[in-house]
Amino acid sequence: MLGARVQLKGWQKAAVAFGSAFGALLDPRRADLIAALGETTGKPAFERVLQRMKNSAEGRVSHAWDMPQNTFGAAYAQFMGSRNFSPDDRPPVRFMDTEELAYVATRAREVHDFWHVLFGLPTNLIGETALKVIEFEQMFLPMCMLSVVGGSARFSEKQRTLFFQHYFPWATKAGLKCTDLMSVYYEKHFHEDLEEVRRNWGILPCLSPKKSSV
Repeated sequence: MLGARVQLKGWQKAAVAFGSAFGALLDPRRADLIAALGETTGKPAFERVLQRMKNSAEGRVSHAWDMPQNTFGAAYAQFMGSRNFSPDDRPPVRFMDTEELAYVATRAREVHDFWHVLFGLPTNLIGETALKVIEFEQMFLPMCMLSVVGGSARFSEKQRTLFFQHYFPWATKAGLKCTDLMSVYYEKHFHEDLEEVRRNWGILPCLSPKKSSV
């Protein structure tokens, strides 16, 4: 996931950021462009997250699988398996200045799927856009807010109404209510009951709208 990092000068970062932003607005599904945008514009945010992770006893990485039903681990395995997702599918980090910041950027991509499970969000355009609201509140990455703008611009009128009436208010509240999710050692909690994990971390799962138009 760390890959071969590319050292860029200021003007080069600006060029990559501009090109990535333009491409991501045209096609928010381009994970590589969103990743490049996040790296070239997110250094201050990643530095703040790094300091929080260093100050936390849980900001580390390991793996755990094959957990009983009703556990966080089982829910995560089901989420990944049902979508044929792999933790290694994320684009490699290329434009961060240091190994530590590259690790933070990598971890931010890894925990994305954990957050889908915890908040109960689908992986369609509305679900991804709602999760970007939470990611912005957790990390203050400019890329996250741009993704919200780009994602909502692609909604149908019905989807846009649903998003801003149901998902956006919920995501704004949920992102502020929960704990610092970048400093959590998720894998250590795979064996715990999913609902208990949510309660302990202040997670507010997304309820299905009364009339879903997704």
